[in-house]
This record gives sequence, structure tokens and C-alpha cells, in this order.
Amino acid sequence: MSAPLSTATPPPEAQANASKAEDRPERTRHIPGEAGTWVFILGDMMLFAALFGVFIYYRGREPGVFAQSQLELHRSFGAINTLLLLTSSLAVVTAVRAIRAQMRRLAQAAIAVALVCGAGFLLNKALEWTDLIANGHAPAANNFFMYFFVLTGLHAFHLLVGIGVLIALLVLSRKPILSKGQFAFVEGGACFWHMVDLIWVVLFALLYLMH
Repeated sequence: MSAPLSTATPPPEAQANASKAEDRPERTRHIPGEAGTWVFILGDMMLFAALFGVFIYYRGREPGVFAQSQLELHRSFGAINTLLLLTSSLAVVTAVRAIRAQMRRLAQAAIAVALVCGAGFLLNKALEWTDLIANGHAPAANNFFMYFFVLTGLHAFHLLVGIGVLIALLVLSRKPILSKGQFAFVEGGACFWHMVDLIWVVLFALLYLMH
């Protein structure tokens, strides 16, 4: 006769761990913002990517003109603006976390810092444009300056839109409780601001640093 199969009983610790694993809720990945926001952001990034490709194409056709024109730019303007936007992105991250934790004063202070950085960026960019035009480097000077003003102007427009979004976030941060849709708008607005920051980092490398 064959011996009966033995059924080993798991130890109590293993049973407890198994029950905890069953009771633990599954983690779901959270995508900040709404789907429409990401469609808009990805569309904007594709637009800028196409413009970057056009700039690189014409730079390859006129390397001497582009290299000489690049020397006329003051990197200090671009570096200051890069620091301003990186600081603003850090402030926006802090604001979103503060809103999530219902720390309204911290959120408002962080958004105010981001707004000041955004306004400082636009002021610094206006000074740079004025200096270039005063020295004969207007958009009609050559292809480099034409694309420089087109790219930086388009980015400045997005920054203006971003400032409007930050003002809306400042208003929402004053509310004691946000609905799910309102908090999704907060997250989507923050993502848009980070996109504006990312595009500028690429522009700074492309226009000021690339040889």
C-alpha cells in the first residue's frame, strides 16, 4: 500500500503574512493632471521639437553665420533665466505638496516665489531682446537671429500662459478643501509649468551653448 500524502500546515507566521498580503490594497499608479492636459503638453513639445530640428538643419547649412551670431549673445542672460526657471519649478513642486497636505500658507508662498521668478524671466528676456536689437541683431539680421527671436518669443508666450495658470493655482490654494477636479487642475498646471522650464533648458543649450 502506498503511504498517504502528507499535508504540511504552514507555520502561523507564514499564515499571518499571507493574510496581510491579501488585505493590503493594490497600489495604482497616479498620473498627475488630466488626459487633456497631457495631450496639450505633448502637442506643444512636438511643436518645439520640430522647430529645434529646423534650427539645427539651417545651422548645418550656415555654420559660419550661426557660430558668429551665437558669439553676439550674452550667456549671462540665458544663465540667469535658467536659474530663475529652475527655482520656480522647485517652488511649484513645493506648492503642490503643500496643497496636498493642506498647508495653505506654504503653498501660497511657494506659488508667489514661482510668480516672481516668472516675472523676472520675462523682464530679463525683454532686456536681452532690447540689447540685441539696439546692436543691430534684429530678427531680419540673419537666419540665426530670426530663429532666436521666434523660439524665445514662442517660449515667452508659453511662459505668460504659465503665469496665468500660476495665478489660478494661487486662487485655488486659498481654498480649505479642493475637489478632485480642482486638484487635478493644480497638478496639470504644475506639469505645464515644468514643461515650460524643460523647453527653456533645451533652448539655452541649443542657442547659447551648442557649437
